[in-house]
Amino acid sequence: MQSVIDFFTTGPFALWRWQQLFMAAPEFLAGFGVTILVSILALFSALVLGTVFGLCSASQLKILRALSRVYVEVFQNTPLVVQVFFVYNALPYVGVRLDVFLIGMLCVGIYHGAYVAEVFRAGISSIPKGQMEAARSQGFSYVQSMRYIILPQTVTIVLPPLANQAVNLVKNTSTLALIAGGDLMYRADSWASNGTLSYGPAYITTGVLYFILCFPLVTWARRHETRIKNRDHIISGGAGIVVMEMEVPAEGGEA
Repeated sequence: MQSVIDFFTTGPFALWRWQQLFMAAPEFLAGFGVTILVSILALFSALVLGTVFGLCSASQLKILRALSRVYVEVFQNTPLVVQVFFVYNALPYVGVRLDVFLIGMLCVGIYHGAYVAEVFRAGISSIPKGQMEAARSQGFSYVQSMRYIILPQTVTIVLPPLANQAVNLVKNTSTLALIAGGDLMYRADSWASNGTLSYGPAYITTGVLYFILCFPLVTWARRHETRIKNRDHIISGGAGIVVMEMEVPAEGGEA
């Protein structure tokens, strides 16, 4: 009985710790807002970069395919934390100083842009080559074939893996805490370290807020992927459009 009383009075999850956390709610909400804003801007950057380099990887020009390969390999095979620290600590020595918010947005966006590029490359590759050949035989140029035949199908196929990348991106915004980025993780750690040592309530609350952002995306991606798998063939106009399951290399893990 005494242990139960101690748990609620002096333990890491004591009631008074939760009361203090409730009083600090505006601070957590401010960090939550920064996390959402960084996630939106970084996701936009990742989609732009991923689309451009994904198209380059499927290009007929070898130089474009090579540039896309270099970008993907460099950013996929170096940790996000290293990239953030490089921009934050190394670039000032050459006179380049960026705001921590901008560093977080750019680093997370560029990092996940490499994975988005692979998603688009795999999506384009999953479309049967016969459709491109059929489009070209009807007088379509390469650009027209990609725009009107290949890419519309690709977008439908890549939506679930893109949603998964968005989830990973949201979670990886927590790396801003390492450079005092003012995000949710930084606010939670700073509050818990500032005399209260209430790490339990702080991290549980932080986890719940990340869950609120990520779970809807994961649920939507799972349902959309199920719909795609249950739809073996779609006939559009005079051309058969085959929706195939796409294999996309999984991200090695969050930073």
